[in-house]
Amino acid sequence: MGLTSSTSPGEYPEQQPVLTPLTESAVFLVLTIDDGGESAVRDLLADLAGLQRAVGFRYPEGGLACVAGIGSAAWDRLFAGPRPAELHRLPEFEGPRHRAVSTPGDVLLHIRARQLFLCFELAAQVMARLRGSATVVDEVHGFKYWDQRDLLGFVDGTENPSGGAARAAVTVTAEQDPAFEGSSYVVVQKYLHDTGAWNALSTEEQERVIGRTKLDDIELDDAAKPPNSHIAVNTVNGPDGEELQIVRDNMPFGRVGSSEFGTYFIGYASDPAVIETMLDKMFVGSGPGTHDRILDFSTAVTGSLFVVPTADFLADQPPVPEARPTNEADTSLTIGGA
Repeated sequence: MGLTSSTSPGEYPEQQPVLTPLTESAVFLVLTIDDGGESAVRDLLADLAGLQRAVGFRYPEGGLACVAGIGSAAWDRLFAGPRPAELHRLPEFEGPRHRAVSTPGDVLLHIRARQLFLCFELAAQVMARLRGSATVVDEVHGFKYWDQRDLLGFVDGTENPSGGAARAAVTVTAEQDPAFEGSSYVVVQKYLHDTGAWNALSTEEQERVIGRTKLDDIELDDAAKPPNSHIAVNTVNGPDGEELQIVRDNMPFGRVGSSEFGTYFIGYASDPAVIETMLDKMFVGSGPGTHDRILDFSTAVTGSLFVVPTADFLADQPPVPEARPTNEADTSLTIGGA
């Protein structure tokens, strides 16, 4: 069933549209599955590609795409058989000053399009199917802001890989997990910005916090770039010194009347350990004052990890579990410590 029944030997599984180009609009939905809602969620996941086509067909130039992720606590409620090798609840990362929280999430829907109304329509169709079966625990409507800048005024996503490097960064290989070849992992976090404190800084000091120039988006040279700048801290190297990459599709969001301004971080990777290493460096660091300085102005209020199965898996799912297991206890690991 799933991956093995819908692909022939030597045929590469069809992936979900993880590598859709950056869009002007996005809706992020994180849901928990209600008691007894498993069947409705399975049916929705199987029909999701068809729903996307039905909505997108009415406005083909809109570039509508949707990626579905499944959390650790939900996996064994939905599917019998093997689990993805690296699927687990996102750990918490607690340093001397800042903490990355781990919050509940059974299903992630990352809906993207050039126009927000397309994202809204697909989200509405999804929730009509899941009403009474799943609960939205977080909903964020993201938008493109000026020339790919976040609400802190800096270009976001400059270091994203492209082409084959991007595919390699997000794709689980047969060597990593043969039962889930072609899948991905994704981590989401909602960050709220203290724009008053941020705007009180000079442009030069903001550049030292980020590690890039603000106007023309050029990385500072090593002599001028502080080791606790955002760019420096978010660089992760492998055992041979190579830089390990992820694909980010971050979006600004906000509510002006509530003075809520933020960035929705979403990072795709073939191995969630790469993103978790970044978070450890950001929040825990190697001692006092070594955390990512951007955290002095941005607070993580959510955090969840999901696996992104292949489109083949969602269309041809494994059987339902014989008996529903007890919900996964909140045993998330806290890394670091105050």
